[in-house]
Amino acid sequence: MFTNTSLIRTELTKRRELLYQIAYSWCHSPALADDLVQETMEKALRSARQLKNSAAVKSWLSRILANCWYDYLRRNRETVDLDTLSWEQQPATVDTHEKQDIVQRVRTMIAELPMGQRQVITLVDLAGFSYVEVAGILDIPIGTVMSRINRARKSLKLKLADYDPRQQILHARIRRVK
Repeated sequence: MFTNTSLIRTELTKRRELLYQIAYSWCHSPALADDLVQETMEKALRSARQLKNSAAVKSWLSRILANCWYDYLRRNRETVDLDTLSWEQQPATVDTHEKQDIVQRVRTMIAELPMGQRQVITLVDLAGFSYVEVAGILDIPIGTVMSRINRARKSLKLKLADYDPRQQILHARIRRVK
């Protein structure tokens, strides 16, 4: 059990970036992700005495983040429209542009997944949690975690199956020639 406030702050600082990545993958808003992480950090500092096992800090913080996200969704039933978000584009070579295009497509596809699938896939594939840890974080049965991750991956695989950036470039060139 943590007793030293500076030790708690050190642990929170080490995991802030991961918490931000998870929050951003759920909400797709940099400002909201920052707010969720800030709220998570605040709640973690206030309830530090509840942490019994120092090895469980990562999943404990992720559970607090999930609760903050659920609280936000309850307070604000509206969703963020992806069309209103601006995605910064940097001048790039064709390879870099193709990679950015693929990353953007995957982000969009993940954003289109139902919330339960989106949460599970980001916790497992982005944050590296085990299925058991995700079940604890989201407070759902492990079977639900497994079925959601399976459906999410199948959905993404189907959506990505037809995507080949080189074919799109070829078609774009053919259209320009005509």
